[in-house]
Amino acid sequence: MKNILFSVLCGIIIWILGVTFYVGSFYVPLLENPEQQANIVLAIGIIPSVLLGTYIFYSKGKMKPAKLALTFIGVAVSLDVLITVPVFIIPTGSNYSEFFQNPMFYTIIVEFYFMALFYGNHLIQKRKI
Repeated sequence: MKNILFSVLCGIIIWILGVTFYVGSFYVPLLENPEQQANIVLAIGIIPSVLLGTYIFYSKGKMKPAKLALTFIGVAVSLDVLITVPVFIIPTGSNYSEFFQNPMFYTIIVEFYFMALFYGNHLIQKRKI
């Protein structure tokens, strides 16, 4: 039970970092399309976020990397439903269906999963040596 709660906490940290990257990108306009810029920044920013969350988890917890990755994704999607969409997306004129139909959302989820899976496996093998 302790490992599950700790993995959820690490997932919340990753989500907070991801939302910070996403929202923060709107304050530095580089591209003409701010939504595309935010998705690019999130896709890049999620890498160190997931690596950090995975590292923090494996510093004290034990769980199979695939299960940890799915836990992280479940936490992130749940917080997107409860917080991200109502607070950040709907006020801009979008809605739940547009948010969850965006192909970039699923690209980031796949990236999220494989980053946690591969880095988790790396950290576990590093412990065995």
